[in-house]
Amino acid sequence: NIDTTDFNGQTPLMLSAQKAIGPEPTRFLLKFNPSLNAVDNVQKNTALHWAITSGNTSAVDLLLEAGASLDIKNVKGETPLDLAYQSLNRFMVYMLKEEERMRSRRNNRLLKIVEKYELFLLLASSLTLMWAIGYVMNLSSDSWLLKGGLLLFLLFGMALFVRQFVGPKNLRYLPTAFLLSSIFWMSVTWFFWFLPDILYTQELQYKLLEITVMFSVVGLLYYFYKTWRTDPGYIKTSEKERKENIVALAEAGCLDFRTFCTSCLVRKPLRSMHCLACDSCVARYDQHSLWTGQCIGTGNHRYYLLFLSFLTMTGVWLLYGTLLYWSNHCATSYHQDGAWTYFTQIIYCSPWVSYIFAVACFHTIWASLWLTVQLYQITFLGLTSHERMNLLIQRKSSKHPVSLRRTPYNLGCFQNLADFFQCSCFGMFKPNVVDWTKQYNLFHLAKEKNVHSV
Repeated sequence: NIDTTDFNGQTPLMLSAQKAIGPEPTRFLLKFNPSLNAVDNVQKNTALHWAITSGNTSAVDLLLEAGASLDIKNVKGETPLDLAYQSLNRFMVYMLKEEERMRSRRNNRLLKIVEKYELFLLLASSLTLMWAIGYVMNLSSDSWLLKGGLLLFLLFGMALFVRQFVGPKNLRYLPTAFLLSSIFWMSVTWFFWFLPDILYTQELQYKLLEITVMFSVVGLLYYFYKTWRTDPGYIKTSEKERKENIVALAEAGCLDFRTFCTSCLVRKPLRSMHCLACDSCVARYDQHSLWTGQCIGTGNHRYYLLFLSFLTMTGVWLLYGTLLYWSNHCATSYHQDGAWTYFTQIIYCSPWVSYIFAVACFHTIWASLWLTVQLYQITFLGLTSHERMNLLIQRKSSKHPVSLRRTPYNLGCFQNLADFFQCSCFGMFKPNVVDWTKQYNLFHLAKEKNVHSV
């Protein structure tokens, strides 16, 4: 029983909050759903009272996040906030007052509705902001001071909106909202600015360009959705299995962070990693993608690679369409007017198109570079991004040489690709099927095949 008490009526959670400075084992105990508001027999303190008395800020943070009460008074009539004031710990006082403010906000009916539709509001505000920036740049005024002031006002307004209405959990989706907004306005620009010129011409190459762009946009949205919605490989286990694993690992003397996750309370398979953003262990963990707001693991890594490919393709075609638009609508030439005059003339010619061109350049550059890195890691190293970074860190600190290429997971270029895409290439290769959610021992295929140096 997680709430078993000692002679003073203190539970394991109270003792951990009082005597173990740091996040562990408080985080570990909270996974078993202990009573947060139980009080001891002597001081009538809760676990939160004890954490504040001991100056255990990590435990205070964890208990507040778990929902510990701020209103319970001890035998002296003191609330947790009263004890924080007595401790003269300003940071702890700030934590408690901020949590009190957040909880009072949650009781507001209007804010509850806003919280329910936070992601939708974030996407809508991002779409509006991107349009507003383009609208300001497209104003007929020649005053760049006016335009700069309006842009600063828009950015300040967006920052204020995000701070007031978007919670910390959904804040990680801000880059995702920017990416989706960029795709939307890039598509709008293509169909309303570039497509009329293409439809006007009767040349076959431009008709093929139209079909290719539509295919790229559809593929981009489809693989973004698949990356976002597909289970990346979360390690799932029942309560009974958790307890059995803990006992078995403890008896074997293997209960350490390399084989056991203290956050998920699960035995960690090979190549898995606990993601702090998702608060879950992911099989064959690659990264937590900033742009999709989702972990990339064994379940959705292939979709992520195709998402990057289609994003790069869409960006390249939009850049090409922009160059065609400038050549048809802007009375300037790079060879005749020079670089600076050409640059200023195309901006004045259509500020909106130049703005979307800059957005497309940004997304095309990062997507193409990251796609190249991903393909290199998969093909020539057989590693994930997380594994490669770990090996690079080990190489710097280790006295012995650490090779990125000689690992149990590197089976040669072609076999690495066949294993990753699970493709036999018309019978030329036999892909190895490995369930990384349940692979606990050293990669067994390394015994059957030589470890290749690429």
